Amino acid sequence: MKHMLKAFYTRPLVMYLVLALVAISTAAGPAEAMLLPASPDAAPGALVYDRAADSATVQKTLESKELRQKLMDYGLTPEETEARIASLSDEQLHRLAANLDSVQAGGDALSFLLGLVIIALLVVLIIYLLEGRIEIKRK
Repeated sequence: MKHMLKAFYTRPLVMYLVLALVAISTAAGPAEAMLLPASPDAAPGALVYDRAADSATVQKTLESKELRQKLMDYGLTPEETEARIASLSDEQLHRLAANLDSVQAGGDALSFLLGLVIIALLVVLIIYLLEGRIEIKRK
């Protein structure tokens, strides 16, 4: 055990593990929770949804040119889309409106950049541990 603590790779390995732990812990998103508001005249346990607000949220999202084009690519005209949204129940419309915020158009650039940084650190650590003794031999 004492030999392992005095080995040449112990200090860089510990530093890498600390940095990796910090990087992973900062990438975790915050946990959020809240109660749904209920109107005073609602029955106990019954949820009340604001259909007008949810409908406005969905309509605002549908105004996007890219989304309209994608729906048309799937064979849905704007009239069909609006008719299908109008036929949704209050609960379904509320779930749709609530989940629109979590939809991302592309990928998550932060996690991609974090992955690149971690890979670069690994490469630097390997080169450091090998003390620059990387040889490329040609046949």
